[in-house]
Amino acid sequence: MRKLYNKLFIFLSIILFLPSLSNSTDILTPNKPLSVNESLVSSDGTFTLGFFSPTNSNNNLFIGVWYKRIPEQSVIWVGNRRNPVTNTTAVLTLTNNGSLLITDGKSEVFWSSASTTSVRNPIGQLLDTGNFVVRDASTTNSKIFAWQSFDYPTDTLVPGMKLGWNLTSGLNRNLTAWASPTDPSPGNYTLAMDLRGDPQLYFWNSGVVQWRSGPWTGLDFSGQFPATMTYTNTFVFSFVNNKEEVYYATGVINKSTLTRLVVNQSGITQSFVWLDGSNTWNLYWYNPKGQCDVGYIACGPYGACLQDGSPMCSCLQGFQPKSPKDWALRYTSGGCIRKTELDCKNRSDGFVTVPQAMLPDTVNSTVDMTMNLDECRAACLKNCSCTAYASADIRGSGRGCIIWSTALLDTGLFSEGGQDFYLRLAAADIGSTSSHSDETAGSTLAIVLSVVLGVILLVVGSVCYAWMKKKRSRGNNNSRNEQSAAKSKGDDMELLQFDLAAIEAATDGFSNENKLGEGGFGPVFKGKTEEGQEIAAKRLSKTSAQGLDELKAEMMLVAKLQHRNLVRLLGCCIEGDERILIYEYMPNKSLDAFLFDEQKSVLLDWSTRYQIILGIARGLLYLHQDSRFRIIHRDLKAGNILLDGDMNPKISDFGLARIFGGDETKTKTRRVVGTYGYMSPEYALNGIFSVKSDVFSFGVIVLEIISGKRNKGVFLSDAKEYLLGKAWVLWKEGNGLELLDAPLAQSFSMGEVLRCMKVALLCVQERPEDRPTMSSVVLMLGSDHAFLPEPNPPGFVARQRSPDESSSSMKDTSNSVNGLTVTTMSLAR
Repeated sequence: MRKLYNKLFIFLSIILFLPSLSNSTDILTPNKPLSVNESLVSSDGTFTLGFFSPTNSNNNLFIGVWYKRIPEQSVIWVGNRRNPVTNTTAVLTLTNNGSLLITDGKSEVFWSSASTTSVRNPIGQLLDTGNFVVRDASTTNSKIFAWQSFDYPTDTLVPGMKLGWNLTSGLNRNLTAWASPTDPSPGNYTLAMDLRGDPQLYFWNSGVVQWRSGPWTGLDFSGQFPATMTYTNTFVFSFVNNKEEVYYATGVINKSTLTRLVVNQSGITQSFVWLDGSNTWNLYWYNPKGQCDVGYIACGPYGACLQDGSPMCSCLQGFQPKSPKDWALRYTSGGCIRKTELDCKNRSDGFVTVPQAMLPDTVNSTVDMTMNLDECRAACLKNCSCTAYASADIRGSGRGCIIWSTALLDTGLFSEGGQDFYLRLAAADIGSTSSHSDETAGSTLAIVLSVVLGVILLVVGSVCYAWMKKKRSRGNNNSRNEQSAAKSKGDDMELLQFDLAAIEAATDGFSNENKLGEGGFGPVFKGKTEEGQEIAAKRLSKTSAQGLDELKAEMMLVAKLQHRNLVRLLGCCIEGDERILIYEYMPNKSLDAFLFDEQKSVLLDWSTRYQIILGIARGLLYLHQDSRFRIIHRDLKAGNILLDGDMNPKISDFGLARIFGGDETKTKTRRVVGTYGYMSPEYALNGIFSVKSDVFSFGVIVLEIISGKRNKGVFLSDAKEYLLGKAWVLWKEGNGLELLDAPLAQSFSMGEVLRCMKVALLCVQERPEDRPTMSSVVLMLGSDHAFLPEPNPPGFVARQRSPDESSSSMKDTSNSVNGLTVTTMSLAR
């Protein structure tokens, strides 16, 4: 009988306990606060609400919502972002009138939801959308809330959330970045809806507009904000503009698709979609992505920013630079002025179509949705102050009218996408084009013709001069054995022999006024031959650590190499004790002379730096793969990259280079030569070098070009002091653009910068086998669609020298010689 009673008791207990089991874990009630070690989970298991502490945030606690099934915590909302709780007794409480409170267990309030509507029977609920709401438990309408977290977004927009205004309540929903990865308090960057004129999204950096979305076209924003992109079968994008609300929102066709738009701490707005297969967030849109997205009104009134063009700015048709001198120097903020004033009185003005544009800033425009495009044109002609018009909704045959009655600002032109607008011009300018474009085209043609003619004359002169010098030198038998080093093995090509007297005359007796610098080989002098050719004479010093071996190596190698990105060896002089190599003169000297000089670095805009990176890569690819021999440079650095008059890079200084056989891939040496900061770990520590050693050096140079900072030596106590370590940390934090050199902040291609940075990090990986070949590097740099794997940590030694090491035979004898330098480092063995 007792067993029967026991079974009956257990059965009744289960029956009585079932209602409590059926209570969902997504509900918060007034009589059950949420403590630090508890959480709510949405009914479909997608989102979690609870207390969290960002990584390394000193145990600061915040209430937030994040994705439950994603390994990497991705927070979409934070409640007390301004006021963290440090007491682990913190609780989230729902009061009897429907307000949410965060307290520390000692009655101190750190955050309150301040509900505007009193609720009789309140409950808090985490919905499947990630929205945390307070509602009346007895209400049958599940869309009526007393309060909801979606009305107070932080840095993230998810489906179901609105970005914009509730005009009835005055609520402005915007996205503001976290201050840092460990601090969710409001940072410097905000994405918000501007209601003036035709509404559009503005991106603010510390109160200054950085870029805007352009107005809604009916399909998307004219500035190519994420709307009708390639994911039309996945996402739904909407824009609502009525008397009650103005907002932008995203949605998904399949509710299982996870997507989010985030304004991060680096000032980049990014859209992601979660890929279950690869277990990662896939980036499918971001901004700023081009040169027109980093400088609001960079081209001034009536100027147009060319998203894919160079130069970046151009005047609209019928306009010319207000200050041609400033425009020639790329100072374009003054904008453009009309060639011919409008003639409103005689109604002779007309319109030209500006296609594929981000519409000019609509903040001061007027919009009438009752007009069609023809009516819009007529209204603009009647208004003497009207400067342009466009359709407000381009769907179908179009409807609505936007009219600008002030100067046109922040116009953008795309190679695809955008929207047409109609620019008002005087009759005389209807068939014209931008004068700036005409001048540019004319000057470009003149330059091209001059260069072609100059090259022809130079080639003819050089051939004649070479023939005469060869004929003159045939009878000279002095130092015949050393001169034979100028001949390439298995080839009848011979270097041009210069007379010592001719070199002394060209360099004014090797005068100090003509001295360009000095390196491990010896001094380098600028000179000018009788024929007017400028040269750089590299003279072997009698006290140089380098000698005939290096001289012969350089003569033999450079004589065989013919590539536009390699310095050209014109000849040599071997007379008596003199050993001199004659190079083409580089008027802009070396890359390091620009990169690491505050005044000169501003002359290297991003376009120039990008072309320098590509040029170095192509030159190195030629050495490793396309030349007759596989050549390892072994001392690739910014000082050994020379720049010609057009800032084209040329790799120089082959005194330490080595030739590899066809099947040879790596070798080992007891004499380690090169420069601190550019050496790969396996070479610096073990003397092992290969093509991957040069790849490592190239990666260092790319990071220096991006940052404008010189890489320090390998023996450091803090990895962040080392350029490679700093770049790695910023990349992993998603803040790669913080590495960018300050002079580039106003004009750069974010896509190119980030791609170059990632390629550089791939090149400086610790393991040689992980680094790409130069053929892969050239492909990755030159294509927006090339696959770039995720890099591993870079190779460097983040430690201080030991006392034994400081007294070792390790030496650094680097001296700047405008790129013609050699640094020797010996390791005791």
